[in-house]
Amino acid sequence: MFIDPIIMQLPEEIDRERFVVATYYAAGKAGTNMVKFAAALAIEQTCGTWLKVPGETPEVRERAIGRVLGVYEAPAYQIGVPEDVGERHFIIRIAYPWHNFGAQFSMMLSTVIGNISSSGKVKLLDLEFPKSFLDNFQGPKFGVQGIREILGVYDRPLLNNMIKPCIGLTPEKTAELAYEAAVGGVDVIKDDELVCDPSFCRLEDRVKAVMEAIKRADEVKGEKTLYAFNITAPALQMRENAYKAIEAGANALMVNYASVGLDTVRLITEDPNVNVPVLAHSDYTGAQYESPWSGLSATLIGAKMPRLAGLDMIIGLTPYGKFPMMMDTFVNMGLQMLAPMRHIKPVFPMPGGGTTQGHIEDVVKKFGNDVMIAAGGAIHGHPMGPAAGARAFRQGIDAVCKGRSLAEAAKEHEELGAAVECWGIYTEDKTGLFDLKG
Repeated sequence: MFIDPIIMQLPEEIDRERFVVATYYAAGKAGTNMVKFAAALAIEQTCGTWLKVPGETPEVRERAIGRVLGVYEAPAYQIGVPEDVGERHFIIRIAYPWHNFGAQFSMMLSTVIGNISSSGKVKLLDLEFPKSFLDNFQGPKFGVQGIREILGVYDRPLLNNMIKPCIGLTPEKTAELAYEAAVGGVDVIKDDELVCDPSFCRLEDRVKAVMEAIKRADEVKGEKTLYAFNITAPALQMRENAYKAIEAGANALMVNYASVGLDTVRLITEDPNVNVPVLAHSDYTGAQYESPWSGLSATLIGAKMPRLAGLDMIIGLTPYGKFPMMMDTFVNMGLQMLAPMRHIKPVFPMPGGGTTQGHIEDVVKKFGNDVMIAAGGAIHGHPMGPAAGARAFRQGIDAVCKGRSLAEAAKEHEELGAAVECWGIYTEDKTGLFDLKG
């Protein structure tokens, strides 16, 4: 086996501003030479092919070939593989010259997880972006601080509601439910991801009806409410939807970012004519992250990349409700939405998918105030109605922010008490977020 030294390099020696660094999980048979496999990945996704071709000159290789920065095995067999081990597990790091694909998602993903997504057990875990790459992205226009400034709310978690039922409602019925949620204290309401512009609930008609209802609710409660209208569509139609919605009075938008693609999202988030926050719905991301062996990590497709694409708040699934999600993955996603990322603003994590009033304590314990608790059924399915469901959340949020327990607050507030009676209070068995005992 001979591997060109340019392919195998130490991370200390590469010019970090030239490269996007990809980290992979990979698995192979007991006899797999994973160094050779890693080199093959780097070559396949850059200038090489399965045999040497005349055009692959030293100049081309220096300019464009991928560099393997490390191959790490866990457990780390160094002197032999036990006979009962049929598969070995590795972490591989490859640096790709980012000028190969430019400052965009489509060609970047074609490079870092393109053909090799069909090469067996290979999963893209993370991407590290240099400043020279990030400088080409605007990021969120609003993010956490901008949304707080719009709403005038600075000292507590925000509350989100999604209209239920998911689809089938008229503009008038949508507006009726939006009013109930808003007047009860919801900060941000959103369309369901399944409705955009059906014949029975046209987008412009829905915007006009809902925004009139929101205005009335805001006058009653003395607070401001955002409503994110779903504009998901093919690229040019989505931009037209955005313009129509804003012209009709929309004060926020929503896109199903994984189904339309992240570069299409940038048509909206980086458009100077789109001057309202944009909410990210994460449907379809499970098709990319659920396999433990292949695809992309949930933190990458569910947090880091949509934030880079300019989305201001990102729905994420939780371990609490109806979808499978590991607690550590859930926490990691939220923290990656909030962690510093050069000029790219922090964005609101929006834990949803079965979240109830009984989860408030745990969510706040994990993320503090900079979180937007997303609830559908626990508001619209509250036994006392949607307004009461929203009030129950606000009662719980206010109590937890004052250092009181949900159980204590539930005894004082009828709405919160009814919610707790229905769905209980979540308690985590572990002792804390930073716990070496696991």
